[in-house]
Amino acid sequence: MIAPKLVIMAAGMGSRFGGLKQIAPVDDAGHVIVDFSIFDALRSGFGGVVFIVKPELEADFRAVIGDRVGKCIPVEYAHQTLEALPAGFAVPEGRQKPWGTGHAVLCARDFISGPFAVINADDFYGRTALQAIHDFLVAPGDAREHAMVAYCLRNTLTENGSVSRGVCRVDANGYLSSITERTRIEKRGSAAAFTEDGGDTWQPLAGDEAVSMNLWGFKPSILPEMEERFADFLRKSVPENPLRGEFYLPSVPDALIREGKARVRVLSTSERWFGVTYPGDMEAVRAAIAAKKASGEYPLHLWS
Repeated sequence: MIAPKLVIMAAGMGSRFGGLKQIAPVDDAGHVIVDFSIFDALRSGFGGVVFIVKPELEADFRAVIGDRVGKCIPVEYAHQTLEALPAGFAVPEGRQKPWGTGHAVLCARDFISGPFAVINADDFYGRTALQAIHDFLVAPGDAREHAMVAYCLRNTLTENGSVSRGVCRVDANGYLSSITERTRIEKRGSAAAFTEDGGDTWQPLAGDEAVSMNLWGFKPSILPEMEERFADFLRKSVPENPLRGEFYLPSVPDALIREGKARVRVLSTSERWFGVTYPGDMEAVRAAIAAKKASGEYPLHLWS
């Protein structure tokens, strides 16, 4: 069995924060959030890391993160660019927005030869979540069965603005029935609400819904399906929204489920997400990391 790789989507970080150098460390040792995900992956049994980055940010990634963790686990870099398209397609005139999380994973396909997990670079997932997805990937099973870790919605919200989450329906056997991307969810006490019309109307959410934080475990069989569906997206959706249409990663397993071509096991976790979606989130993140170190969950220096 090939040790699974951890694929880390990081190409959007530069645009969101103005460049990697603007991401402040989350502790006094100089770690950033993704250090903790890689540390958890390493002690869970993952065999390597693939960063998906913009080509112009690779040097920053090496300096801020890659060279440090690369002493302990193999690190590779995949480049997400607008021009990375199937034959016969071209970038629409005026397009600057990346093609989305599904396209990001496709940009890493040359580095993947076995089972792999996918995470966001700027989200904290927790050790038990990474361990659960690793254990799924190394267990014998159907090549068309994948997995995701579902979080409780209220454990994934920020006080500082809206978030995008994939809201999941899970069947009685613990498999994903469907996933619906909600791109603007805001906290409402212990509950939440979402809008699909720019904030004119809001629909309530209880807060205990299972949601995806883009922690997926995939068998290699997912990659040709992604390629086929990305081409379909370019043919059908881009003409309608050439400048901003996105190919979301969850859309692929969702379609495979509906077509009966694959199953996705839902692994639950009580971990609490935190991340730097907004600059104002940093104080809460630093406090959470300090508490985890104080409890002994992480050492003071991850890579020493």
